Amino acid sequence: MLRTNDLVLISYIEALLADSEIQTFVLDGHTSVIEGSLGVLPRRIMVADDHEVRARVILSAAEIETGPYG
Repeated sequence: MLRTNDLVLISYIEALLADSEIQTFVLDGHTSVIEGSLGVLPRRIMVADDHEVRARVILSAAEIETGPYG
């Protein structure tokens, strides 16, 4: 869905999608910690393929740019 270093944005997206019963997967969180917790490495927010379109609509309505990651 998207990549970001913003932990608040990640939490917001997780909450938005959870309200619509869409499970999110945050990737690279542990890698960021291993690299020194500097927040340099962006974390990726993913959803299952069958929820992608609906998730993009929800994030677009919330004015969150998702980008071409998928």
